Amino acid sequence: MRIARFSIDGNVAFGAVEGDKDDELVLDIIKGIPFAEYELSGTKVPLNKVRLLPPVLPNKVVAFGRNYAEHARELGNEVPDAPFAFFKPSTSVIGHGDAIQYPGFSSEVHHEAELAVVIGRMCREVPRERVKDVIFGYTCANDVTARDVQKREKQWARAKGFDTSCPLGPWIETDLDPSDLTIQLTVNGQQRQLGRTSEMITPIEDLIVNITEAMTLLPGDVILTGTPAGVGPLETGDEVAVTIEGIGTLTNKVVKRD
Repeated sequence: MRIARFSIDGNVAFGAVEGDKDDELVLDIIKGIPFAEYELSGTKVPLNKVRLLPPVLPNKVVAFGRNYAEHARELGNEVPDAPFAFFKPSTSVIGHGDAIQYPGFSSEVHHEAELAVVIGRMCREVPRERVKDVIFGYTCANDVTARDVQKREKQWARAKGFDTSCPLGPWIETDLDPSDLTIQLTVNGQQRQLGRTSEMITPIEDLIVNITEAMTLLPGDVILTGTPAGVGPLETGDEVAVTIEGIGTLTNKVVKRD
């Protein structure tokens, strides 16, 4: 099932996305929230009549760096011996169609297409064999990075945590095998990144084991699983699109920060 979060007439709701053709998609409005018991209302609205919002508002976004060997090498970094994580704050999250605001403190902002995992239940110290039980679904992400700031500062908080640096969407796909999916990113229609989730150094199960050894994850929290090779610069006016097989396409435009 594809579950979207949206606003219409000033109200925010979740809905199940139905249909195959982009111009014919409809939302069956959900009664309740998808992280608890819910049911479909049967009330349907065309997708093109609503504004898509970030599919979740996470308490935290936990991102894993250098989880694709070729990406690590393209930036002159060694392939890590073990997963290492960093955080993107909830204020960095935006949705499909929202603008990425180019921060004034950077002159080298890069795109990074990623598969995002959405957590469905409170969990900690999750054994590997139970990881699937805590995953709600998957969505597209763009780990937008101020690369010059990342290189200059030892901590990545500003480089990867600035406002609008974590586009998510367009919706969550709950029925998906994430082990070997195509990840593609285009800028103004030209392909920049192309990889497969099977190229991850550390698979999703082990990433979740790793982070839940240290902290509790809450429903709606998001795990970013790393980016394939091909990262590169974004400029004001660019349109950047992340497409992941079985999920859909997340599109955002880059604008100058007001």
